[in-house]
Amino acid sequence: MKIALVHEWLVTYAGSEKVLSAMVEEFPEADIFCLMDSSKGAYKDKFRDKEFKTTFLQKLAGLPINHRNLFPLMPLAVEQIDLRGYDIVVSNSHAVAKGVITGPDQLHVCYCYTPMRYAWDLQEQYLTEQGLNRGIRGAAARLLLHRSRLWDIRTANGVDHFIACSSYISRRIRKVYLREAEVIYPGVDTDFYGIGDGRKEDFYLTASRLVPYKKVALIVEAFNQMPERRLVVIGDGPQYRRIAKSAGPNVEVLGYRDNQTLRDYLRSAKAFVFAAEEDFGIAPLEAQACGTPVLAYGRGGACETVLHGRTGLHFHEQSTSAIRNAVGRFEEMPAGHFEPSALREHALRFSQANFRQQFRSRLTALWDNWSANLY
Repeated sequence: MKIALVHEWLVTYAGSEKVLSAMVEEFPEADIFCLMDSSKGAYKDKFRDKEFKTTFLQKLAGLPINHRNLFPLMPLAVEQIDLRGYDIVVSNSHAVAKGVITGPDQLHVCYCYTPMRYAWDLQEQYLTEQGLNRGIRGAAARLLLHRSRLWDIRTANGVDHFIACSSYISRRIRKVYLREAEVIYPGVDTDFYGIGDGRKEDFYLTASRLVPYKKVALIVEAFNQMPERRLVVIGDGPQYRRIAKSAGPNVEVLGYRDNQTLRDYLRSAKAFVFAAEEDFGIAPLEAQACGTPVLAYGRGGACETVLHGRTGLHFHEQSTSAIRNAVGRFEEMPAGHFEPSALREHALRFSQANFRQQFRSRLTALWDNWSANLY
């Protein structure tokens, strides 16, 4: 099997990049394609030092342009990727990667994190957060997203098999593409994220990219209203300055921290707070692997990764009052209710080893069936 892995872009090393790394470990002979790589080699060791084969968008990688602003060019760019000579094409897709063009003798499997969330059911939320819900710019954005939906539906027909990152996304794929998708959960590095000495300190933690849909600003606002509770925020992104400026004296905004530092905070936090409606959400599982319970918004992937009352608590509104109520309920629970070893045992169900074994097994079975019917 000659395999091509198609990724959207390499800008940071986050959830989809961690999954891509696991795919490369399982299929080290595979070639990797992406629209653009602006990482400047920072993550080469995560991908066996492989070179990413890029598109014409790579010429813009060195310019001070947010890669998201290149979205109108991305469908064209992904369609220019030359995949002749490959037996299996795996698109690692949350936006446009599944739009690669393949031939009738090639098996195209899409590992899907979501149909473009900003083009479908989360369109209004996205437009409002970006200030594009009115005026001429808003009308232009709506027209672009309308055209994106048409392209998204058309390119779904070029995928032979969908694999979803969660049952939540499997339902979204069925709704948008009218296609069935089996679920293989992404892998969490449970070897790296462990319990440590088990000592807890008196602070809550949240960690993610500081972008609007992650709702970190909402978490900070909620803790500003609880001056007796300490919050630590780890992460960087477009909202960093706004969040740092709004933080009260009980909120510490640390910015980017390396994985070892993040692990130390995950181990010692009394609870991890997660307010995003996420497709899957690796961060809550990294916290649980470290023996730390999670207070999570009860929508999306968190409903599958955080067990209410067993490995954390759910709240059901993205509001400061809901977060405060969740913290209050957590504080009232008896000491020892969330046993660190039980939390870690749950997280082990989502280990990288499980993902790699399940993904290899499924991809091999799909290829065996596909190749048996080629000629």
